[in-house]
Amino acid sequence: MPDAGEIALSKYRLERAGEMLKTARRDLDAKDYASANNRAYYCIFHAMRAVLALTGEDYKKHSGVISRFSERYLKTKLLSRELSKIIFMASIIRNRSDYEDFYICSVADTKKLVSDAALFLEEVTAFLEKKYNE
Repeated sequence: MPDAGEIALSKYRLERAGEMLKTARRDLDAKDYASANNRAYYCIFHAMRAVLALTGEDYKKHSGVISRFSERYLKTKLLSRELSKIIFMASIIRNRSDYEDFYICSVADTKKLVSDAALFLEEVTAFLEKKYNE
């Protein structure tokens, strides 16, 4: 059972995830697709960290967060395994958008990523609300 500090940290990270989603939507509307991709990814990333906070876990590398979240919550079906596809695509698109000089993500893929980030956040939020009240 999470303690008060873990719950507070989880809620803070969940709030950060929501802020990232708002920014992703704003960037999408402004046609700043690379930034929208980045912010959508960080929405997902902070949501995963919000879940891991309930067990006192955190990792310095993104790959550690993704791996542990997948192992503990997706493979065990505590959360939908479909979320793994969202994480995978978000990670690829964000890395390519941020680090490849001439990568251009399609507008359709950016819209899908932002939409998927919203779905991810919605499912994680519902999961966490139950955990906060246990």
